Amino acid sequence: MRKDTLVIERAAALLAANEAPGAEVARELLEASKRVDREFLRRVAHLPVRIAVPYERVAPLRLRRIGLLLEGSHRVLANWREGRRLREAFPAGELESRLLDVLQLYAEETQALSHSVRLPALFAGARDRLARALARAMSDAAGPLAHEAARLIASHKSS
Repeated sequence: MRKDTLVIERAAALLAANEAPGAEVARELLEASKRVDREFLRRVAHLPVRIAVPYERVAPLRLRRIGLLLEGSHRVLANWREGRRLREAFPAGELESRLLDVLQLYAEETQALSHSVRLPALFAGARDRLARALARAMSDAAGPLAHEAARLIASHKSS
């Protein structure tokens, strides 16, 4: 949640400065997300598990997700600043498509991160099964969730 907050706050700062989001900002936010990861890892260092984030797998997924959230947040905030409704920020179908992309990237990142948790060998198989089940559940829920969210936004009178 903290990582997404950083993205939304940066979108607002860019809008306030009349600047557009771009690839360089997304890369800066990726680096900021790694700092959030390091803070988290320091807080859980006392636990009997080891976590080594596989950035070679995670970073491309996270960067794509950050780019989508950054551009989408910037667009939504620009609309609100101009007194337009949320549903006017995206052409028909685009909001659902973007939400689906973001949710699927979350699922892929979760799957990639599952391999970063180092448990005693006795629990490794359970970890892998649980990670696959979680990723599958997230992927299965992504489409209906994106569809329902987009439908609610499109039909809401004050959005």
